[in-house]
Amino acid sequence: MQRAKIKPAELAMRLLLLVCALTAIAFVLLITAYLIAAGLPAIREVGLASFLLGRTWDSTNASNPQFGILPLVLTSVYGAAGAIVLGVPVGFFTALFLAKAAPRPLAAAIRPVVGLLAGIPSVVYGLVGMCVLVPALRSWLDLPAGDGLLASIIVLAVMILPSVISLSEAALASVPREYEEASLALGATEAETWLRVSAPAAKSGIAAAVVLGVGRAVGESMAILMVAGNVPNMPGLLRSVRFLTTGIAIEMNYAAPGSLQRKALFSIGLVLFLFILLINILLHLAVRRGREA
Repeated sequence: MQRAKIKPAELAMRLLLLVCALTAIAFVLLITAYLIAAGLPAIREVGLASFLLGRTWDSTNASNPQFGILPLVLTSVYGAAGAIVLGVPVGFFTALFLAKAAPRPLAAAIRPVVGLLAGIPSVVYGLVGMCVLVPALRSWLDLPAGDGLLASIIVLAVMILPSVISLSEAALASVPREYEEASLALGATEAETWLRVSAPAAKSGIAAAVVLGVGRAVGESMAILMVAGNVPNMPGLLRSVRFLTTGIAIEMNYAAPGSLQRKALFSIGLVLFLFILLINILLHLAVRRGREA
């Protein structure tokens, strides 16, 4: 039996798709190589332990500059974790409502609002946080300032909602109806079916939503720049703090080319890149184990 010949148009489309895939991979490899090449010199000069575990970031001190990023790393971890703890449950239950419980007219009215949240520039979130949230926290909690880790967590939690809601709703809507009908036939209520059948069946899509949310929370800079206070303190819920991303954004403009300060900022970028990569790998492994189980 002869093998069917591939038409020229189909061959051209396959080649185009292959080129696009290889281009995407090449961009990732180039970014990785550049960050490694630009970030390692400062780590070698400062020392890996001093750089990662140092508690003081004072890069502009002319006599004794210090480049410890532990406060920035912990602040980014706590900020992302807090945003996930606040944002993911709200986003998941909103997606569950839209996919399973909401009347069609109401769901059709809410979905564009969720899309609008995704389209709002991050600087607008930061502006609202700075003008509304920070003064409110200052008044409610009787704080001298109001900007800090708590304000950052709330802003990040709102910013990750569109990704979590959209992807989780799509995953829940794709669960076969037969699964739910079987659960209902066995006597389960609709709420029990949604939480114990639909949600586990859609966990891979929900996990992807969480991954995107974590990436957004860890990688955000402009909005956090306006509400965090930007002081490289060890993290405290009501203290002014500085994230890894805002540390780069604040100092890159005036860091002299070739200086240790500029090299250290590239090292922060390398740490941030590896941090997000590690989170993605761990979540991917968790989802794969869940599928195997």
